[in-house]
Amino acid sequence: MDKAPDGTAYTLRGPAAGPVVVMIHGLGLNEGCWQWTTPALSDRYRVLSYDLYGHGQSGPPPDTPSLSLFSKQLGALLDHCGLRSATLVGFSLGGMIVRRFAQDAPDRTDALVILHSPHKRSPAAQEAILKRVEQARHDGAQSTVEAALERWFTDDFRQANPDMMDIVRGWVTANPIDIYHTIYRVLADGIDEIVDPTPPIACPTLVITGDEDYGNGPEMTHAIAAEIPGARPVVLPGLRHMALAEDPAAVNTPIRAFLDQLEKSA
Repeated sequence: MDKAPDGTAYTLRGPAAGPVVVMIHGLGLNEGCWQWTTPALSDRYRVLSYDLYGHGQSGPPPDTPSLSLFSKQLGALLDHCGLRSATLVGFSLGGMIVRRFAQDAPDRTDALVILHSPHKRSPAAQEAILKRVEQARHDGAQSTVEAALERWFTDDFRQANPDMMDIVRGWVTANPIDIYHTIYRVLADGIDEIVDPTPPIACPTLVITGDEDYGNGPEMTHAIAAEIPGARPVVLPGLRHMALAEDPAAVNTPIRAFLDQLEKSA
């Protein structure tokens, strides 16, 4: 991995002249979560993946974490890499960040792929995530990770793949206790600034979730797509939050088709 001046750790793969695709991971993870996606893209596309502030090998947040701060991190990384614009692929919290960036810098946002990302929650769901934020603040990521793995992977897959559970568990529990909960709060509280944006996001958009992703389910995916003219929702049967790791082909196939169609239309 390389390092940008602000401490962002990143990796560039694929042909230098290829269309640029930027991958933004979710809360508690790191750019390693794209290891199941990048091989399906990097033969043709210039793929940039990186660690958000406070995650992986990147430095701590330079200011109070917010969607705007992470949007600025993305813009600065594009500048550092000499990239004018890109298609942005965001998973979970990353899907919130790409929507914030599309509002902040529409001229640098070629298209969006929003994976397993929230829309407005019910009062009960919002109360539940705020409780997890407080749990993480007091006891760290290790206090929430086992329940997260249950939400993220189907039961049969989780039981059959203990090594992958160890990898993901290790990513999450590596997050510093004094930082993790402050970014978790962005996932909980940042939604209002990206719901029903004015003006609406106008770039080509693909929105994907699994029908068993109970925190970021089909109703949210359809709601996100309804706010972006021309956006296409895709619901994957029998998959939960981390479908990108459990069944990479199910996620990679529609992403690659979307990117290829953009290229044909360019």
